[in-house]
Amino acid sequence: MLQKPRGTRDFLPEEMEQRREIEMRMRRVAGLFGYHEVLTPTFENQELYTIKSGEGIIGEMYTFEDKGGRKLALRPEGTAAILRMYVNEAKVLPKPIRWCYLLDCYRYERPQKGRYRQFWQFGSELIGADTAAGDAEIILLADGLLRAAGVRFSLQVGHLAPMKHILLDLGEEDKKRVMALLDKRSFDELEACLNDTGKPELYDKLTALIECTTIDEAKEVCGDFPGMERMEEMLGILDSQKLEYSLNLGIVRGLDYYTGMVFEGFAENLGAENQIIGGGSYRLAHLFGGEDTPSCGFGIGFDRVMVSRGEVELKRDPLVAILYTQEGQKRAFEVAGMLRREGIRTEINLLDRGVGAQMKHASRTAQYAVLIGKNEVESGTVTLKNLASGDQVECKLDDLPGEVR
Repeated sequence: MLQKPRGTRDFLPEEMEQRREIEMRMRRVAGLFGYHEVLTPTFENQELYTIKSGEGIIGEMYTFEDKGGRKLALRPEGTAAILRMYVNEAKVLPKPIRWCYLLDCYRYERPQKGRYRQFWQFGSELIGADTAAGDAEIILLADGLLRAAGVRFSLQVGHLAPMKHILLDLGEEDKKRVMALLDKRSFDELEACLNDTGKPELYDKLTALIECTTIDEAKEVCGDFPGMERMEEMLGILDSQKLEYSLNLGIVRGLDYYTGMVFEGFAENLGAENQIIGGGSYRLAHLFGGEDTPSCGFGIGFDRVMVSRGEVELKRDPLVAILYTQEGQKRAFEVAGMLRREGIRTEINLLDRGVGAQMKHASRTAQYAVLIGKNEVESGTVTLKNLASGDQVECKLDDLPGEVR
């Protein structure tokens, strides 16, 4: 018996209904903020991802050559393809551009609890708004999406400006090494690294910075720094909206293309793998042939959302089962079509079985049963049974939709 590929999952109807419900809640919130949904191809040129993240990412992707010898990759995340699409299709649109997406993504890594080779990401990108207000909107949108999904979470908001100010005199490669060690919280290696660069005094400043919980404390560590006013303005907007968050100036995000604001969110009930969202401000468009364009955005691990929030209470419309004898078959299909045109969920018997067997099956799946036999065909009526109460009545066709809503 063939099995599904390693690191993938099957979703049965009950789980799919729950996922679709949460998807729609999140889409509605994004729409209220003015974000429009977009979609990119499942596979892209491999170069799209190596330009953004380096050749090292190839080992983490599903890559292949097509029959024309082109090197392609299944998308490992959403942002690169969205910015490629912006450069190709939308760079002349009025700014800012507000886009959102729900994509299935692929990573070639060892599957483990909460991490799959095929996974889903809900993301948003704000393109062309180089302002504190834009940074704040993205964070407020992220908060709204997670609340709509029913996740219990905490947000940590940071900004790279003070850290970059401390590291100003380091070369680019040394900065990357230092930030990578900060991201992993490898303090012994960090201290050794700074000693190697000839800047051991930066260790105390960096460790003091990541302990700061207010912008005033950050000023005491760094003094005035470029980007301070924008950071203060952004935090002022978040505070004015009574957003629940904590300031974390130690967020590095692990990716060196972030330019300013960064933030992360953590679900309360996912254990060690509890990060559910991450994002920040960045500039990527120029890598794909466009002009240097300020952007900010985030990605939400949709699968982790579903695990974190647990069972979704679904509000289903009643299901009507159409039962019939051989004489009533054609009329049964007419009645089913009429109910569906009225927006009523309706299933009809498709197997060669008696009315008793049809009723037994209907009692397991539906709320109402509509019986159509020879007598009902001749009288132009149906027999309607409430499967919960057992009540049964003869019903005119015109009255049927109102009886089952």
